Amino acid sequence: MTGFEPFNKRAEEVLVGAFFLDQHLVKECTIRPEQLYTWELRQIYTAIRRLDEKGKHVDLLTLMDEVGDENIGSYGGASYIYQLAGKVPNLANFHSYEKLVREYDQKRRAIQVAEKIIGQALESDISKTLSEGISELMAVDEDQADDDNGDITPSLVDLFEDCEKDLGEIVGIPSGFGQLDRLTGGFHESDLVIIGARPSMGKTALAMNLAFHAAIHDVSVVFSLEMSKKQLLKRIAGFTGRIDSLKLKNPKREFQEEDWQHFTDSIGMLSKVNLHLFDRAGMDVHYIWSKLRKIRREHNQDKRILVVIDYLQLIAGDPKCKHNRQAEISEISRALKTMARELNVVVIALSQLSRGVESRQDKRPILSDLRESGQIEQDADLIGLLYRDDYYTKDSQQKDKMEIILAKHRNGPTGTVELGFNKQYGQFVNLEG
Repeated sequence: MTGFEPFNKRAEEVLVGAFFLDQHLVKECTIRPEQLYTWELRQIYTAIRRLDEKGKHVDLLTLMDEVGDENIGSYGGASYIYQLAGKVPNLANFHSYEKLVREYDQKRRAIQVAEKIIGQALESDISKTLSEGISELMAVDEDQADDDNGDITPSLVDLFEDCEKDLGEIVGIPSGFGQLDRLTGGFHESDLVIIGARPSMGKTALAMNLAFHAAIHDVSVVFSLEMSKKQLLKRIAGFTGRIDSLKLKNPKREFQEEDWQHFTDSIGMLSKVNLHLFDRAGMDVHYIWSKLRKIRREHNQDKRILVVIDYLQLIAGDPKCKHNRQAEISEISRALKTMARELNVVVIALSQLSRGVESRQDKRPILSDLRESGQIEQDADLIGLLYRDDYYTKDSQQKDKMEIILAKHRNGPTGTVELGFNKQYGQFVNLEG
């Protein structure tokens, strides 16, 4: 590294010196040896950890025995090591020293990533450079100790206050469909929801219906890896204005006067809702995460956020997993669940179902039909599988109906919800009763 590397030797000395005064702090310490900048202190700390793992007492004599008398000079010498304990102002502040050492390590790593970006920006593909840079900076930001000491008192207070609030029947973000909301209580923040279906079953249409309804009172963010922003808006305008999708292919020629009025009303309605659309092809989780972080900062915790990803299998995975599709999808699934929790958003990820559905007499999908289903099934809080009988049977008695089969519900009941599906407009509606 050619630039300035910030470090605080005093803080590192105090951290290491504290272990000679209280060996139990070794087990509490979350700093790794490589996070220390000073080479001698890094080696001393590594030796102290080895002593602790072996169940030996930590002092100058045992340390010298561990590293060998002939090597003690390269560790700063016996005199230097002996003085470390005397540098500790107050053991009660140990975790403050720990935090200070970690912050300087993060500063150095952030500078290293920044210099790497500068070096690659002139030579490599800028899109790849930025994507990798954001990923590495996020790793630096997330490499923090968890200060949670397990105290339940704050949560008990929150629980009591929540119980005093009348949240109504729907405590999460409403879907707009009564039967579905009664089963789920709405979509809950920090949940990962998977909607699985075969191609052309209507999963994108359903997702856009859910996103639009959420955007009226809350915030919706759609990441589409398959369709452009303009195509998605055309779909939403179609079902909000009840405009035939065939007419929307060539409005100039096909629209009647009432269609123009409906279309104008839809555009006006769309301009007032909290809807964000991203249509970049080949986006990865880091891109999605960075956009959501910005939107979350803009709204703070004032608004609930519903995120739709269309669809999961098109998200670019980690290059290190490119030869193992199962591992790639598993990594993406875990990342989406982590994102939902850390940003406190609802994530609805659409997913393709395998062709195994087509080979069965009963075409209703089951959990094992999810492609690369193992990790997805484990990470998801709610899984809805879509089924339309008229998709497979032309003379079906269930024409224009969609079944949402709730195959997994971590915090509630499973079951099947029926919605009306108007394919002409791409619109879903509640059925009577």
